[in-house]
Amino acid sequence: MLKWIDEFAYITANIEFPGNTFLTKALDNVVFFKAVSSGEIVRFNICRYHLGNTSIQYNVKAFGTRENGSQSEVLFETRITFVAVDERGNKVSISKD
Repeated sequence: MLKWIDEFAYITANIEFPGNTFLTKALDNVVFFKAVSSGEIVRFNICRYHLGNTSIQYNVKAFGTRENGSQSEVLFETRITFVAVDERGNKVSISKD
């Protein structure tokens, strides 16, 4: 689940700010509310929380729908931070073009 969170949030950052290179800096307050059941469909909701000069944070929630068709419920929630870097790995300002 953490790998998916990182990948989907990274894709979101690259769609919103193309041409930048981002590295994952932190996952904050990782909270699992429910286990993911076999066959369950998971949907991710990724919303920008904060945009700084060199970093960006997203709130990430994962929702699941049970096989019995019950309502989507929050399975997982966290905040993820990325930092923009150059080719040497040094922090740089996020290009907002």
